[in-house]
Amino acid sequence: MALPPLTLYVHVPWCVRKCPYCDFNSHQAPDSLPEELYLKALEADLEQSLPEIWGRQVHAIFIGGGTPSLLSEGAIDKMLAMFRSRLSVWPDAEITLEANPGTVEANRFSSYAESGINRLSIGIQSFNDHALKKLGRIHDSAQARKAIDIAQRAVPRINLDLMFALPGQTLAECIADANQALSFGTEHLSMYQLTIESQTVFAKYPPELPEDDLSAEMEQTIEQMASQAGFERYEVSAFAKKGARSRHNLNYWEFGDYLGVGPGAHSKISFPDRIIRYARTRNPESWMQGSIARDGSHLSETRSLTAQDLPFEFMLNALRLREGVPLSLYTDRSGLNVATLSRPLQTAIQKGLLFPDPTRFKATQQGWLFLNELQSLFL
Repeated sequence: MALPPLTLYVHVPWCVRKCPYCDFNSHQAPDSLPEELYLKALEADLEQSLPEIWGRQVHAIFIGGGTPSLLSEGAIDKMLAMFRSRLSVWPDAEITLEANPGTVEANRFSSYAESGINRLSIGIQSFNDHALKKLGRIHDSAQARKAIDIAQRAVPRINLDLMFALPGQTLAECIADANQALSFGTEHLSMYQLTIESQTVFAKYPPELPEDDLSAEMEQTIEQMASQAGFERYEVSAFAKKGARSRHNLNYWEFGDYLGVGPGAHSKISFPDRIIRYARTRNPESWMQGSIARDGSHLSETRSLTAQDLPFEFMLNALRLREGVPLSLYTDRSGLNVATLSRPLQTAIQKGLLFPDPTRFKATQQGWLFLNELQSLFL
């Protein structure tokens, strides 16, 4: 089995405040971030993983969270220098940092760019002040616009994160948000439907969300507007102009490899004879102590994927892509013959969820609308 492309994910766990809809591994930041200790632990975490990826090139780096832009300019500079000194990072690697408007970190964007950040993903969520308050965001629409302006002057590539089907949102309000997002001329948009996740404040105190039919109309309208503005919807939640697809995320969906470092980060690493998933412990303090101790306690899971795991693991990602993937990619990434999928493929085609294409796995429009049902066929 040939080894797939490799990317690096870095998790920064702190936020100014936990949003009520968020189920990511994020924690309210202390008055003073323990940057020095975090970087020391990150270095130890990375160095303990090097034997598993030795000699492999890193095609992209994604620094996510949490709110990575809470880190100082100096911390980001040291972090990227650490990666370059220990990893074989492509000279033109896409290096993304997630950022939130509403705090002074927007003014750090130029310094981040000087350190090597060439893509910013900005968590706008909405340009409607009333909606932002309902979502528990700490910024307003004016701060969002200012952050985008600063980012556009700092880096060549920008993604805007927005949500739709918000509490009480009308179709007109959704259209206004999409129009505002498209007006900036950025190259990439991520548009997510708000869903209620377990273990969140919204799960305990659920807001009233738009009905399914209205949510579907919002989604269709956003896709039409984005298409007219020169965007292609290449993944369920991702829209990009030509040549601007997210390299790191595309590697996820094509079942590539990724090394995840930081609290709660996940890794998928392929070897010639097996694929292993790793997970870091989620608590930031426990992860920092375990990483620095170098005793393995920073890991919460190490699991080899079985032949029974791989069909679902592969399809869970690949079917999210509008174009699907070549059949040959399944064998390249899993080491298994496509014949292992014959029964669920036949069922999916009979249900009209998958095209009967002898060269590609590709969901039909119906398959995209009922993606969970389609993916579950491969369990």
